[in-house]
Amino acid sequence: MVAKTFQGLEDVLAEELRGLGAKNVEPGRRMVSFEGTLSTLYKANMCCRTALRILKPIYKFTAADPDSLYEMIKEYDWSSVLSLDKTFAIDTVSNSEEFTHSRYVTYRVKDGIVDWFKDRFGPDSRPRVRLQDADVMINVHIAGERVTVSLDSSGESLHKRGYRVAQTEAPINEVLAAGIILKSGWRGDCPLVDPMCGSGTFLIEAALIAAGISPSSRGPISTPTFSTRSTMTILRNVRLTIKSMAATSLPKPWP
Repeated sequence: MVAKTFQGLEDVLAEELRGLGAKNVEPGRRMVSFEGTLSTLYKANMCCRTALRILKPIYKFTAADPDSLYEMIKEYDWSSVLSLDKTFAIDTVSNSEEFTHSRYVTYRVKDGIVDWFKDRFGPDSRPRVRLQDADVMINVHIAGERVTVSLDSSGESLHKRGYRVAQTEAPINEVLAAGIILKSGWRGDCPLVDPMCGSGTFLIEAALIAAGISPSSRGPISTPTFSTRSTMTILRNVRLTIKSMAATSLPKPWP
């Protein structure tokens, strides 16, 4: 699995993932790769303060041009993550001389997925693209000729904690604010003062850290891979664990 973050916060995110029981944690550039169970994936979505998204790679290959990309996409069994009644969206990140336009990559990947269904179910049978609130979020990352297709288990960016109903003109990103606090070494054991608090993001994130409150409780979005009866049981257990952790980590009064 892969957790995305801002450059400079990789070490903090890696430590968070280790604390959740993730294995083989390896920081990279604006990301941290790790291994774990489905429960680990849920915990990462709900507990990591410095993660922007949690991706689950499902398909890796090499492609030299858009045509070969399209053909490789058509070779994957898309029924394992999509069905005709589901909607999907694609987010593309490309760092490649061969693929210089990420929007064109998105179109070719979309064509490959749609044509896979048309070839098997008929010319009018296909899942629909939905740019907002899609059932399945697909992430495509290209580095040179290496292509990684992942499911985005987070849906919306994890910086959207849910506590902000309005914002100032230039609020600091919640993930960045939490990362700066954690990199400073502050864990709630002494007072924290923000004399230019603006919308209060630093103070809110600091309060969540001090009280041991999870930054998110929504868990991964609904997809065929993540929404089964067993995964709902895992999600309930993770939420109970997080609630118990928060109850036992309330801040002590400062002297």
